Amino acid sequence: MAEITQEELNERVALLRRFRSLLEEQRVKFREYLNVLEKQQDSITAENPEKLLAHTELEQQVVKNIANLQKVIVPMAKLYRAKTSEQNVAEDADIKKIQNDLSDLQDKVLKQNAINRDLLRVHIEQLRSQIAGFKNPYKNARSVYATVQPATVATMIQVEA
Repeated sequence: MAEITQEELNERVALLRRFRSLLEEQRVKFREYLNVLEKQQDSITAENPEKLLAHTELEQQVVKNIANLQKVIVPMAKLYRAKTSEQNVAEDADIKKIQNDLSDLQDKVLKQNAINRDLLRVHIEQLRSQIAGFKNPYKNARSVYATVQPATVATMIQVEA
């Protein structure tokens, strides 16, 4: 096994620390997202449209943050693998644990998201059936602006000069 210089070692340590911090940040974002989804479920169940809208907006922000973070993590992970595989170094146990946690959180997020979609679908169908059941009391009524009797129309006009 070839010796590595202090500079290479410092570079690897810095890379490992940055990669770990990015993964931990992503784990926090996924937990935040799961929390938002759980509160969103409560808003759906309680039929509170204002809170549901607020949760949906927050959800969009969290998803955007996760996507932006992922853009940094993917190249960092490739760089990390390239550096560790060069020297056949075993993966850091902390990195593997964080990645497993992220995978579990992602599964939970997807399941909660599916639950919320199903709840919303049921709620929307209930609203549609309620709307379809409404009767229009003015459907066959005449307009209040219409006259009761049709006005007679003159057939002849007298013109005097």
